Amino acid sequence: MTGLVLWGPGAELTWWNFAVGAIVNSACAILGCFLVLRRMSMLGDAISHAVLPGIVIAYFLAGREAVVSLYLGAMIVAILTALLVQTLNRFGSVPEDAALGIAFTAFFSIGVVLVSNFASRAHIDVDCVLFGDMDFVSIDRFYWGPFDLPRALPKMLIALVAVVVFVGVFWKELKIASFDPALATAMGISAIVVHYLLMAMTAVVTVAALEAVGVVICVAMLIVPAATAYLLTDRLSTMTLWSVAVAILSSLAGCILAPLTGTNIAGMMAVAAGMQFALAVVFAPRYGLVGKGIRAWRLSVRIAEEDLTALLYRDEESKPTTGVRGLTIEHLLAGVGGGFTGRHALKKLQQRGMVELVDGARVVLSAAGREAAESLVRSHRLWEAYLVEHFQLPLDHLHEPAEKIEHFIGPQLQQQLAAGLPKADTDPHGSEIPPVK
Repeated sequence: MTGLVLWGPGAELTWWNFAVGAIVNSACAILGCFLVLRRMSMLGDAISHAVLPGIVIAYFLAGREAVVSLYLGAMIVAILTALLVQTLNRFGSVPEDAALGIAFTAFFSIGVVLVSNFASRAHIDVDCVLFGDMDFVSIDRFYWGPFDLPRALPKMLIALVAVVVFVGVFWKELKIASFDPALATAMGISAIVVHYLLMAMTAVVTVAALEAVGVVICVAMLIVPAATAYLLTDRLSTMTLWSVAVAILSSLAGCILAPLTGTNIAGMMAVAAGMQFALAVVFAPRYGLVGKGIRAWRLSVRIAEEDLTALLYRDEESKPTTGVRGLTIEHLLAGVGGGFTGRHALKKLQQRGMVELVDGARVVLSAAGREAAESLVRSHRLWEAYLVEHFQLPLDHLHEPAEKIEHFIGPQLQQQLAAGLPKADTDPHGSEIPPVK
């Protein structure tokens, strides 16, 4: 393709490339969800590369048109790879990552040697095997009745349907075995059988994707869309849908960007998938860096707010009723380390009516602020008393752990701590534990 054409003459080729790529990527992405959940992404990588000798031998013996032989050859080698990894890990005391490396390099090296030496006799193009032929998949056509279709399309559709049927039929087994293999075994589900079925389907998809996107890009599509979806949701069904959406968008972006940049379409699809993963790493609502940063900031502000109210409460305790109320802003902020977080926390307390300014310079607790501060101080002193009662910690070891945990002790845990103490009216330092109101 010399340029991007989305509408008008020649646009049909672009959309056929997109359709084939979307089908291939979706089939890989669906299986990839289970590989990622089972922490078997690298095994999927190994399978994708290791099936190469099985495909080459099948090509050499049966020819390109013997599709069943190609799939059988790939499935046999895939199962042999999984068996080799299990054998080396279980009986050879080889760590699983090292066993994966051995199996992957051994089978892939054999495949590369076979391709290099017998490619001409088996009519195999080395670049096609490794990197695919996505740029020309829409040109290699055949007639199916009145329809002029890309030759790779039926093969891709069959693979996708096979994956959907496989996942639909074994959804419960795959789900349980992915999250808890021990529970699956206890329920009578053979986790080993599910494992090898998944490996066999991975081999089937790899063979189907070989001509379109190649072995190398197939690895990216098995892992990256699923890994992206993993960051976006905690539900398996939603994760599967997200992975398919990422796969389809990767296909569309690859078909659009590759002609504009003069690069390989399949490679650009992988780049597009990687870019989406990068966006998920940064912006995913729960697991993204931005989301985590926002939650960490909110937590630090909440802790600073509670520390400020606790300082004001203890200041009130230390003064007689006729003393000067409150603390200066500078003194108060110094108690929480000052800085932007402390000032922001104080501003929020003022906005919520938890503290008040007296004479424009001193900060005091409002009624609502005093109630919140009493609960926090109660948590702190109950925890100190509990540590002394049950762990016999020295007095100088109590304040620091209590200061950290006080922000996460709610009313229910306060009750449980009080129930575990012979008396819950004073802490080990002799200070009064505020009662429940």
